[in-house]
Amino acid sequence: MKISLAADSALLKPDFTFGVATASFQIEGAANSRLPCIWDTFCAEPGRIKDGSDGLVACDHVNRWREDVELIASLGVDAYRFSIAWGRVINRDGSINQAGLDFYRQLLEALQAHNIKAFVTLYHWDLPQYLQDNGGWLNRATAFKFADYADKVSRALGDKVYSYATLNEPFCSAYLSYEAGIHAPGVQNRKQGRQVAHHLLLAHGLAMTVLRRNAPRALNGIVLNFSPCHPASTSDADIRAARMADQYHNQWYIQPLFEGRYPELLSELPSNEQPEIAAGDMAIIAQPLDFLGVNYYTRTVYRDNGKGWFSDVPPTTPPLTDMGWEIYPAGLTEILLDINKRYPLPPVYITENGAAMPDTVQQGMVQDSERVAYFQQHLQAVEHAISAGVRIDGYFAWSLMDNFEWAEGYAKRFGIVYVDYTTQQRVLKASAIALRDCFASRTAADNKSANK
Repeated sequence: MKISLAADSALLKPDFTFGVATASFQIEGAANSRLPCIWDTFCAEPGRIKDGSDGLVACDHVNRWREDVELIASLGVDAYRFSIAWGRVINRDGSINQAGLDFYRQLLEALQAHNIKAFVTLYHWDLPQYLQDNGGWLNRATAFKFADYADKVSRALGDKVYSYATLNEPFCSAYLSYEAGIHAPGVQNRKQGRQVAHHLLLAHGLAMTVLRRNAPRALNGIVLNFSPCHPASTSDADIRAARMADQYHNQWYIQPLFEGRYPELLSELPSNEQPEIAAGDMAIIAQPLDFLGVNYYTRTVYRDNGKGWFSDVPPTTPPLTDMGWEIYPAGLTEILLDINKRYPLPPVYITENGAAMPDTVQQGMVQDSERVAYFQQHLQAVEHAISAGVRIDGYFAWSLMDNFEWAEGYAKRFGIVYVDYTTQQRVLKASAIALRDCFASRTAADNKSANK
């Protein structure tokens, strides 16, 4: 099982970045050495996590980070994307937790020793619980707390970080957490979801100002998730529903960044369901970006719900991932071309792309051929977008290793490395070997070119 790219592929050029990605709560464990976060609270509530698990140990990365860095290096990647746990580095009184900060500093130094670029995400959903107790992202003050956290971290870590992302997928922290109620803190309230979205974007804008000051040589930006919104039929009602869904789930988070305004859909919402926006907020949100991170997994199909809104139509036709998501690589090209046409994009990185599959270890190996095919198809989709004029500077596979998959617990495996959660043994899957060999072929091509 191989991943093949054309010899002249833009993805094989020396300046294209290949990497793997993780998130703090999903892999770190060592919960006793950080402050509790909203996901600790959520996991403790019966029925919230499908398998009843939690992130207290996860992949035990805090204790096994040295072997994990060696594992990353063995894959031949250029970069590693990971997130910092807010509650591991900042105490409740706002002071720095030196032990927590030292953990990340050591991790960064080890990556640097292997010439692996560090792409750091400051917020990947694990808000400290004490901030949630004060209103969390519903409280405008949390945006300023985040800027202070970004300030302290970026001043402390400085040039050891190649790239800072303020937020990962604010859609998830707003919609999934405050409207759908399936992520922490598990609220179902449209008005609150929209207010949280605004405060998250405000936090991003405030932090960008800090990052530009403290880390001017780093690539500073944000990571958004996208899913093409397709109508369930050719009816006018379904086409309108898909357009509304696109505005609400995709453009709602990117349009303010580049145009300083929300989509027109905002004006169509009842006044009592609109977010409160203070004077000057949109200018703060629309800070210049050094890069835009794009996370992509699948497309979504919508129909009119008969009430002037939209509802999604779950896919049933194979191929589907273990999450029940349609495998639709053309959607990645589609969304990249669409946002490139709409907005003056900075360089783009595909910061997450991957698939959960029902992996099993047989004779010490994991033959995840479906995941290998997934990566092959989506790397080709990236190549199509580059050929069509989109500047894409890198691609990160999600995820480095199996981990705590949020509301799904440990039942779903996205990793290219298999994790036995009882022994914490790591096993390279066929997809990891295929990606490693793909990266190695690029190095070989570079060496051949240099020797001509």
